[in-house]
Amino acid sequence: MLNITTFLDANSKRLDKKVLYNPRSGEKYTSGEILSIVSEIGRQLKSKNISKGDRVVIYLNNSCEYLFSLFAIWRIGAIAIPTNRVFTSSELDYIIHDSQAKLVITDKEAIDSIDINTYIPENIGEYKNCEVLNACNTDWDDLCQLQYTSGTTGKPKGAMLTHGNYFTAIHNECDVLTLKQDDIFLGIYPMAHVGLSWAIAALRAAAYYIMIEQFDLDEYLKLCEKEKVTVLTGMPPVIHSLTTMDKTEELKTVREIISGGGPLHKKIWKEFHETYGIPIINAYGLSESIVIGTGTVIRPEDYREADRFESVGHPVCFSEVKIVDEIDSTKTLDKYEQGEIALRGPAIAKGYWKREKQTIESFLDDGWFLTGDIGYLDDDNRLFITDRKKDMIVMSGWKIYPTEVEEVLIKYPKLKEIAVFSVGDCHRGEIPVAAVVWNDEPDHEGLIKYARENLSRYKVPREIYDLDELPRVNGWKLLRRELREMFKN
Repeated sequence: MLNITTFLDANSKRLDKKVLYNPRSGEKYTSGEILSIVSEIGRQLKSKNISKGDRVVIYLNNSCEYLFSLFAIWRIGAIAIPTNRVFTSSELDYIIHDSQAKLVITDKEAIDSIDINTYIPENIGEYKNCEVLNACNTDWDDLCQLQYTSGTTGKPKGAMLTHGNYFTAIHNECDVLTLKQDDIFLGIYPMAHVGLSWAIAALRAAAYYIMIEQFDLDEYLKLCEKEKVTVLTGMPPVIHSLTTMDKTEELKTVREIISGGGPLHKKIWKEFHETYGIPIINAYGLSESIVIGTGTVIRPEDYREADRFESVGHPVCFSEVKIVDEIDSTKTLDKYEQGEIALRGPAIAKGYWKREKQTIESFLDDGWFLTGDIGYLDDDNRLFITDRKKDMIVMSGWKIYPTEVEEVLIKYPKLKEIAVFSVGDCHRGEIPVAAVVWNDEPDHEGLIKYARENLSRYKVPREIYDLDELPRVNGWKLLRRELREMFKN
């Protein structure tokens, strides 16, 4: 048997310390209290006829309720589907129907827009002393989560993650950060994805995890100082902001800061290190590998050699990485040759939910996963990422898929053609922009208004560029790279 939530049972028996804190609500919880709350939510889900193998969508803001709901779904052997509360109704509906979910866990504000059974986790503080619910008997290969992610074509697809995948990912995250019981961990990542795995790793180590519901730089710095934070989460825009201010004493207790969710520019990384002397844990992973469950990372001990401030480091425990030819994945490339990054390890997903063709294309028979990212390995086997085979845009950790945005915006009646792509942004890493061909007169204001009405706000293009025609190969294949070159800052 392997049910990930059983670490809560072990921690609750040997420790009586607070391990979770939400500063906005003032809530603090021990491992035992979390286990009781998870048990009661699990019982309530079972009363709604949720059982092993059923899919349950979580559609909440960052909160303790989000984390407890996930644990409760796992506890009873069901399959969690984390979604972001900023998703529009159409985005949420697609995931509900594609996953064949039986229930959505949400809040009062969203409940009327959901057309299947719902559950609202309320008054959870009253469950702190509830009877413990025994964990469902699940195995290493039993699914516990569908993590929806997109490619450059088609709709989002669910990466099938197992209890065994998460076992590996939690181990590796604890190992990479050398997490201990006396660590104070400040988390800013969304619970819909990265935030979950890092929070679980902190709870597994019985560190004190502080959850920020919505990022605010002033609150971030105040909490660092007040709580004496030792492990800090960041991303390129946050790290950039810290380099633009005078050296702040609020970070004096921090021993490491995580960067992920997008490329960290060399200049910003170098400036941060020279200003604060705090190692940046620059990590590489994907939804299909549960962040760095199978991936690479720069650790503090690497700083003696990795002084170029460019690499995402070496493989984490149990992980393998190689570079293969973009066209022929059976051909492994030599050092410094650029090609597609392939990963292998026990945190790699089983495949894509109901997507046999895409599963076969990306998850190879010998266990290697083709990431769609382009990079190379140096003489010391450090990984460097140089481009994307996929055209995904990463803005402040948010992943934006051009085809998905284009499919929405092409419906605007004044448009003839549209291509969404990224341009560099020193603060956010990348931002989405659009090149458009109009049927008649340009209407930037109308298009942006339409985008805001039909897309999550982070997916809305920041700039609109007018063209007579889009660059294509033989009038067919769109050349996004050429667009990026045309309009780069």
